[in-house]
Amino acid sequence: MEEGKNPNKRSFIVYYVIIIAVMLVFNVLVYPALMRSQIQQVDYGTFLNDVAAGKVTQVEVQETQIAFKATGEDGKEQIFVTGKMEDPELTKRLYEKGTIKFDKVIPKENSPIVNFILSWILPLAAFFLIGQLIMRQMQKRMGGNAMAFGKSNAKIYVKAETGKTFADVAGQDEAKEALAEIVDYLHHPEKYAAIGANLPKGALLVGPPGTGKTLLAQAVAGEANVPFFSISGSEFVEMFVGMGAAKVRDLFKQAADKAPCIVFIDEVDTIGKKRDGGITGGNDEREQTLNQLLTEMDGFDGKKGVVILAATNRPESLDPALLRPGRFDRRVPVELPDLAGREAVLRVHAKNIKMEQNIDFNAIARATSGASGAELANIVNEAALRAVRMGRASVSQSDLEESVEVVIAGYQRKNAVISEREKKIVAYHEIGHALVAAMQNHSAPVHKITIIPRTSGALGYTMQVEEDEHVLMSREEAFDKIVTLTGGRSAEEIVFHSVTTGASNDIEQATKIARAMVTRYGMSENFDMVAMETVNNQYLGGDTSLACAEGTAQKIDAEVNDMIQKAHEKARSILKENEEKLHELAAYLLEKETISGEEFMQILQA
Repeated sequence: MEEGKNPNKRSFIVYYVIIIAVMLVFNVLVYPALMRSQIQQVDYGTFLNDVAAGKVTQVEVQETQIAFKATGEDGKEQIFVTGKMEDPELTKRLYEKGTIKFDKVIPKENSPIVNFILSWILPLAAFFLIGQLIMRQMQKRMGGNAMAFGKSNAKIYVKAETGKTFADVAGQDEAKEALAEIVDYLHHPEKYAAIGANLPKGALLVGPPGTGKTLLAQAVAGEANVPFFSISGSEFVEMFVGMGAAKVRDLFKQAADKAPCIVFIDEVDTIGKKRDGGITGGNDEREQTLNQLLTEMDGFDGKKGVVILAATNRPESLDPALLRPGRFDRRVPVELPDLAGREAVLRVHAKNIKMEQNIDFNAIARATSGASGAELANIVNEAALRAVRMGRASVSQSDLEESVEVVIAGYQRKNAVISEREKKIVAYHEIGHALVAAMQNHSAPVHKITIIPRTSGALGYTMQVEEDEHVLMSREEAFDKIVTLTGGRSAEEIVFHSVTTGASNDIEQATKIARAMVTRYGMSENFDMVAMETVNNQYLGGDTSLACAEGTAQKIDAEVNDMIQKAHEKARSILKENEEKLHELAAYLLEKETISGEEFMQILQA
């Protein structure tokens, strides 16, 4: 590593040489020019005239020149200089005036040592300190000590500092069960050694963002009561080739010294991406780091109790060599929690919050289908903040319900100005959704309808909440969802005989469902069980790409269009058959602005 420091020392020397050169130029050229701009030079005759006219107030006779203060043409006192002449009568003239202060400068010689210190040592010391400050700022921006090449930035925690156990993790029972064996091995290695079993070298935590992968890793270390090394994959990436590999070596060396311990690498896909044979510098550095990681995982002895945990949202991008047995032996899915899991997560995060009695966490869990643990924690926190804003000392059920809507649709826009006509269109649009949903057999019950605008841009929305958790979706349920999504536009067409831009999100969702039915779910009569689309980044949005010929893509578009048209016609027929209820419910919603699912059903069934 000494070789890597020499170029930087040379760069420091060049840096200071440049600073010294700039200092010399400043002293020789810039400073004298600045001084000249403040002092005006005049001839000796002008000096004598000013003395005679009484304009001069002070005179200082120097070795080669005479400096004096006199009143200028603008009436202000200025400093002037003139050359020193052989004038024996000068002292007499100045004395006779009586009002002029005058003296001669006595030359003062400094010690050569003092001159050297003032001229060279002090400026160099000042610039050295400035250089050190600049380098420290650069090091902070580079994420650490730029001179500490090859040192890992892993943060080391122990149980007393993290304080996380499996009790702090809810909704991930399967993941905890898979990791509990690692904890047991670290506690009782002799049990496994007696039968000849080896500790898994690594476990890969895979799942969407916010599901608790980092929390699970900390909980494993807390349960095992062993040191916990935490580092992000991006911290291995350096501007110098080979530094990432050096950091990997240093990390595993530290882990071996602290064994038994757990090493957690977050966002491992940063350095673990598939190797593509590229030869560019950045790619070469990443591949060197990956190769070093593979070598280190092969080289250390699992019996010492060093466990590698890694987390990623993109498992499909990882190099196969990293995933094979002997490196990451286990793949632990950390999925979005189900209904029971969401309820458990809400209860965990509500432990430190003052709650009213009889809070129905199950109702909140049912209203948050598809939410991650981080989002559920945010919902509980938003509820607590709302309780404070409302002046209450504890969180109520209404606070939790409102916080769900805040996370989903944003805050209420109470000062939004909407014309009566547009408000009426929004009311009919939302009632159209709710009425179509209520008249179908495979739709979730309506929970709430509102026409209060939200900061997300929604002018209103209809909330449907399933009574229980659904894992599968039938063709009829998918088609009924599309019909419900077209209900808002259908209501606008029937009542106002025109269409607006308010259905843009409905159109996007309906098209997405219809396309998935044709290309991925095999719910098409023309294509049967043929996959026409592949999912990319399953845990990061689930973007898709077509895997078919151009002619087939046109047929897919035609079938998607036909499916949505059929759903649109069904929605229009439902609303026409119940047009009286459509008008009655829309009028009631306009009056109340927000109605519950119970109120909606009472009017519909009356």
